[in-house]
Amino acid sequence: MEFDFLKPLDNEILQVIKGFSSQQLGSKVVFHTAEDFPDLDKIKIAIVGVLENRGDVNQAEEVDLSHIRKELYGLFPGNWDASIADLGNILAGNSITDTHYALRKVVSTLIKKKIIPIIIGGTQDLTYALYRAYDELEQMVNLVSIDSKFDFGKESDAVIASSSYLTKIIIEEPNNLFNFCNLGYQTYLNSQEEIDLIDKLFFEAYRLGEISNSITLSEPVFRDADLVSLDLTAIKSYASGNFTSFSPNGFSGKEICALSRYAGISDKVSLFGIFNHNNSAQESVLIAQIIWYFIEGFQYRSNEYPFGSRENYIKYIVPLEEELIFYKSNKTDRWWIEIPFISDANNKLKKSSLLPCSYEEYLGACNQEIPERWWKAQRKNTI
Repeated sequence: MEFDFLKPLDNEILQVIKGFSSQQLGSKVVFHTAEDFPDLDKIKIAIVGVLENRGDVNQAEEVDLSHIRKELYGLFPGNWDASIADLGNILAGNSITDTHYALRKVVSTLIKKKIIPIIIGGTQDLTYALYRAYDELEQMVNLVSIDSKFDFGKESDAVIASSSYLTKIIIEEPNNLFNFCNLGYQTYLNSQEEIDLIDKLFFEAYRLGEISNSITLSEPVFRDADLVSLDLTAIKSYASGNFTSFSPNGFSGKEICALSRYAGISDKVSLFGIFNHNNSAQESVLIAQIIWYFIEGFQYRSNEYPFGSRENYIKYIVPLEEELIFYKSNKTDRWWIEIPFISDANNKLKKSSLLPCSYEEYLGACNQEIPERWWKAQRKNTI
């Protein structure tokens, strides 16, 4: 059984959690112990640790997630009604491939059960296993990476590495990746060839400054995401406490928590991964708060995906060279734009679909400006 890959939480951590008050989060979560495994029929969110860091040769220490759990379960929950379980840890296998296989099987089973896994790693190459977990669901995948780098690597790399997992995702069959979006890349950390490749593949990328100046730019991106992967090195060191891999620039603690909350609010996001933890107690404090904000966002999901009855939306038609059709929700005032189905083209999506967008993109279309995200989505759908 898939859950045989999961190791129960250590008694030391459980004893610390038992010492928390009944008002703290630790008393609201069910735990995988040596004696008991949570009843998943009652669970909406599952936290899973992965003790694998061989994807980065610079990571010599074993992965230690105990500080994160102590910080997280010592926080006070909001007015939450979602049931949460901590399923323990997936141990590192004999090889990285073994670990990826175990993670893939656990995650795919949880998603099938309509449970949202929050994965705590470990190195970011684990994102590849998370992506492959969707194979059994037979769906196209939209991946959003919060990262200062694109993580391309050489096709000849024999081992999937934290710095090159994206190449593996792009070139390997079956290719179920529909869209990739990077939030927060820093230009001087990426070659011009990599930046050009993002455009060539009709993927999306937002520089750190763009998102920091207007954090709301990320909301439509998350609304269209299935999988969100967070590289903790995208956060500036003074905010994360990671001075081992020093980063003078990056997201602030406030910004990364806002992004996490947007990911949680998205009705479509079904998997959230946090990677490249450096084992420090300082960084654990921020990770705990990032997880807290994701769960907080989950509580405010509006259940507008899949797209519901058209009666709950106002339809706007903008005449350009071709008609652009927008929809505005009466419930949340959020916007979507339709990606048409072209009958004589080789469509990746087998029917017309809706792409989340912003009010500003609608206003731009009214001024004869074709939204770039819509153009890229349409091109990806027909190539």
